[in-house]
Amino acid sequence: MGGALCLGGLSLAAPLKAAGLIAVWAAVSMPALREHQREGLGPANAVTLARGVLVAALVALLGEPLGPQAGWGIATAGMMAFGLDWVDGQVARRTGWSTPFGARLDMELDALTIVVLCALAWQLGQAGPWILLAGALRYLFVGAGWLWPWMTAELPPSERRRFVCGLQISALLLCLLPWPWPAMAPTLAMGGLLALVGSFAADTWWLFRHR
Repeated sequence: MGGALCLGGLSLAAPLKAAGLIAVWAAVSMPALREHQREGLGPANAVTLARGVLVAALVALLGEPLGPQAGWGIATAGMMAFGLDWVDGQVARRTGWSTPFGARLDMELDALTIVVLCALAWQLGQAGPWILLAGALRYLFVGAGWLWPWMTAELPPSERRRFVCGLQISALLLCLLPWPWPAMAPTLAMGGLLALVGSFAADTWWLFRHR
């Protein structure tokens, strides 16, 4: 471990990284808490919090020495996280606990999960640093709204957006696997990234035309 203090195979910085993700998640989600207007978090948000613990465990792996087969475990954990994303949505709708705060909590965790998986894909050498753009696109889109207020308008529901999101996540999870063909992982990652860039470009063009 190059002389680093370690605990259970991970450096002592690992829990600090996990705690950092939880802190960032809380900071970006808390502004919506004033719209919660419910007693307690509710069952759907409890599922989201459990998903957050799983993602925090993945963050702990950033910068740690990982073997060539680590991608299997990371991809499995990522698949579980996005599976729980589907579960919390179902629970929210069936229990009547769909709230703006729950939606914000879920959305921010989705975005952070993609950032973490992109960083791990780069760390494992499955893609170049360009993969980080997939995780940064949403934040760049939100940041653009500070410069051009017309970009903060509400977008209409879009099946294309949902499809591309699922495509990008699938490509990212597949990219993490240790493929026997060196070009396979970066090709998958690039395909997902290009689809995501195209989707954001389409939304930006719609907002521009309706500004």
